[in-house]
Amino acid sequence: MVSVAVVNQKGGVGKTTVALGLASAASARGSGVLVVDLYPQGNATTGLGVFEPGPGVDRVLAEESPGGLVDVVEDSAWPSEVGPPPRLAASSPGLAVREPQLATDPLGAQDRLALAMRGAMERDLLVLVDCPPSLGLLTVNALFAADAVLVVTEPGAWAVDGVSRILQTIDRIRMRRSDGGPELVGIAVNRLGRTRDGRYWDEQLRAAYPGRCLPSVHLRAAVSEAAAQSLPIHGLGSRPGASEAAAEFDVLLDRVLAAVPGSAVLQERSA
Repeated sequence: MVSVAVVNQKGGVGKTTVALGLASAASARGSGVLVVDLYPQGNATTGLGVFEPGPGVDRVLAEESPGGLVDVVEDSAWPSEVGPPPRLAASSPGLAVREPQLATDPLGAQDRLALAMRGAMERDLLVLVDCPPSLGLLTVNALFAADAVLVVTEPGAWAVDGVSRILQTIDRIRMRRSDGGPELVGIAVNRLGRTRDGRYWDEQLRAAYPGRCLPSVHLRAAVSEAAAQSLPIHGLGSRPGASEAAAEFDVLLDRVLAAVPGSAVLQERSA
C-alpha cells in the first residue's frame, strides 16, 4: 500500500480535482485505488458518484480503530470501462463536528487515521487522502497516516505564502513521526491558465521552490465537466481537452509514484 495526502490549507485550489485526476490515471492503468475523503463537504465522495454513502471515514475517527478502515470502504460509481473503479472511504457532514471532538482527546487523536489504515489495505493499492482546506486535526491525521504528501496550489497571488505555511506544517509532522514521514512528493500547480498572469505566478512559484514544482495541470473545461458528471477524466472520450487533461494527470501520477518510497509494485503495474 502506498498512501498520499493531497493538501493545502487554502481552499479553491483544486485539491479534490487533482486527487480524482490521479485516481482516474491509476485506474486507467489497472491499479487498485482507494480515495479517503476527509473533507466534510464531500466533493471527492460525490465526484466518485456516491451520493448516499455509508458511515464512511468518520466512524474510524470517532475512536481508536486499529485496521478499521477496511470496514467502511465502499464501491464508487465510476464506470468500469476505464479501469477498476476506485473504492471510497466516504466523507460525511459529521466530520465537521468530529474535528473539534478530536481536540478533546487528552492523549492526542492525531494518529487515528493511521491506526485505522494499519495492516488493513492490500499491498498493490494506491490510497489518496483528500484533505480539507485547513491545518486542523483532519489534515493532521492525514499527514500522520500518509507515506507521502502532495501539495496542490494554483498560480495566483499569495500562492507562495500559502505553500510556505503548509510546508512548515509538514516539517513539524516529520519531526514528530518516528519514521520521519511523510515524504514530500512535490508541489502540483493546478489550473494554470494560458494568460500572462498565470505564467507569471507559475514562474514565481517555481523560482521560490526550485526542484519541488511538478508538471502543471492546465485549466480545461473538460476537467470541470468530468467533475460535474461524476466521471473519471479518462472516461470523457473525445470531448475537447479531455485527452490532454488525462495525459497531464498521467504524467503527474508518474512523478508521484517515482517520489514515493515503496511504490515499486504500483510502478510495475503501471509499466
